[in-house]
Amino acid sequence: MDRSRLAIIIPAYNEGATIKNIVCAVVQYGIPIVIDDGCTDQTAQIAIEAGAEVVSHDSNLGYDAALNSGFLCAHNKGCDFALTMDADGQHNPNLLPVFIVALDDGADVIVGVRDKMQRFSEHVFGIISGLFWGIRDPLCGMKAYRMELYSSLGHFDAYGSVGTEMAIYAAREQKAIVQIPILTRDRMDTPRFGQILDSNWRILRALFHAL
Repeated sequence: MDRSRLAIIIPAYNEGATIKNIVCAVVQYGIPIVIDDGCTDQTAQIAIEAGAEVVSHDSNLGYDAALNSGFLCAHNKGCDFALTMDADGQHNPNLLPVFIVALDDGADVIVGVRDKMQRFSEHVFGIISGLFWGIRDPLCGMKAYRMELYSSLGHFDAYGSVGTEMAIYAAREQKAIVQIPILTRDRMDTPRFGQILDSNWRILRALFHAL
């Protein structure tokens, strides 16, 4: 696959310690689009110097808003595919060729299935999602999409789905979904998704909307 066809969307909030390594590892596969979600460190400048395109928010708008900005950028650039991954180093960039082969083989959506989940609400979401839509880990941040889905749905996220809306939409439309096991790495500092009660509430709220 020509790298110009694939946008690699990386939401980032104060990830200056890891963003250079992520961008340098993925730039050979596609166009890195880093969303500077109101960072107060040097994430944006480091990403640019590493070879990424950067979309900046004036303030911290959150994960779904960052992904919305990334998908809009990918759409405006005419990319055929988009892959999302975290900026904290938990997702292994060496898996990108596996995702790319699956896209080339006709997959509409590729969902990473993590070896471990951090929160009770993630387990609940995964169980229900598996029963209703056959997606075992919809909350995994490493996913890939055919951009035709984005054009068909008209957005990436409309209700704070924690990155799940378009994958569930694809399942409901009976699109080809491939699920790939991935090993996640532990991050060394505090997760950016929020405290336990807040993050569990956001995930369960997203599940309610999805249902």
